[in-house]
Amino acid sequence: MGWNIFNQVANFCRKLLNNSSDTCSTEDIKLKVITRAEHSVSRAQISDNALKVLYRLHNSGYDAFLVGGGVRDILLGKEPKDFDVATNATPEQIRKLFRNCRLIGRRFRLAHILFGRDVIEVATFRGHHADEEPSKKNVSAQSKEGMLLRDNVYGNVDEDAQRRDFTINAMYYNIADYSIHDYANGIQDLKNGVIRMIGDPETRYREDPVRMLRAARFAAKLDMTISNSTASPMLELSTLLQDIPAARLFEESLKLLQAGDGIATYQLLRKHNLFQQLFPQVSDQFTEDNSSNTEKMLDLVLNSTDRRINSGKRVNPAFMFAAILWYPLTIKAEELMKELNLNYYDAMMEAGNRILDSQVKHLAIPRRFTATIRDIWQLQLRLPRRNGKRAFALFEQQKFRAGFDFLEMRGKLELGQTKELALWWNEFQKVETPEKQKMVSALGGGRSNYKRRKPNFRNKKPDNRT
Repeated sequence: MGWNIFNQVANFCRKLLNNSSDTCSTEDIKLKVITRAEHSVSRAQISDNALKVLYRLHNSGYDAFLVGGGVRDILLGKEPKDFDVATNATPEQIRKLFRNCRLIGRRFRLAHILFGRDVIEVATFRGHHADEEPSKKNVSAQSKEGMLLRDNVYGNVDEDAQRRDFTINAMYYNIADYSIHDYANGIQDLKNGVIRMIGDPETRYREDPVRMLRAARFAAKLDMTISNSTASPMLELSTLLQDIPAARLFEESLKLLQAGDGIATYQLLRKHNLFQQLFPQVSDQFTEDNSSNTEKMLDLVLNSTDRRINSGKRVNPAFMFAAILWYPLTIKAEELMKELNLNYYDAMMEAGNRILDSQVKHLAIPRRFTATIRDIWQLQLRLPRRNGKRAFALFEQQKFRAGFDFLEMRGKLELGQTKELALWWNEFQKVETPEKQKMVSALGGGRSNYKRRKPNFRNKKPDNRT
């Protein structure tokens, strides 16, 4: 029976499966070796660079396994995005083998093998903290709440399997004999479509709260169901995400919302009170019937982002964040107009500063994106001003297209003037210059004769670059 049929059957049975005992304790971790003849993973499906890393480690006397998403996605008939390797070689030993190696991370020491833009991540097998020698206190650290602050205790492949987060990620493809080592019945969970935590879920979430985000991401990406035992602690423990560095949460937010399954992921995150931790200003506008413009905008922008990604088009995170934060921005501006007696433009500028300053405390959005977010917002204030030469000047702005696309999205929610404005700009882009001039003239309020400025080279300084 093929994998697709297994998944169809699993979709029907998931509710029944989740009502049964669905825990996977560390005592349940037992090695099951699946020979090459019994599985569908082929070296032809593994990237050449990942194979180079696996073979060099193996030929140098080390254990070498393809692990995690690479194995999981191939078994599901999907094309893996990343190929991660696990080995008993330490990061320093890995660096000696690969000249193109870079060691990263303090909390988790990892080796990145660089092949141009392609990066193969190599991790040393994790061990149990109880086995740590007293003289090696610097290799692990844990907060009072149970969060792992540093985790560089090394072990063997059996221990590493117990340290994995979900059963579907605890499958190891052995380059030595092309077998799969399945430690937590992960292949069966793949067939059943179940996301199941290895070990006690509450303990594992306290060790690393980002695992809650990963559970939602995998469930949405793979069209699976999170088991009851894995999902039940999320609501209570969701606030632990507030202790995660904002820079890490920004990177996670891109994986969650800009991987082609953003709308499904958002719905799961919201259900388990996780989205609320990432975007508290947005969640303040949530309603029971999902009727606020904030919620409707979330649906629009995430659906649009999914369509672009799944059709192979590029997306700019700044556009998504600008849309997500737009209605909290306008609400804040209205408050500032009353509190500080500001005009609408000044209130919007000040509100933009406050909204972004607050948001970056939760997600460390880089400055290159916040600058674009401000540009998109500012264009919403300038696009209504089309008289004279303004329409032509706006049309030549570098960020015009992003500003117009957002205006058009707003027009689907804000009927009346906003929708009419979006239709006007849509027509303006399609017609030739004489027609553009007529459109501007019809607005009244100033001359519309437009001539493109010729570049003035008279006062330009010579370019001395060679």
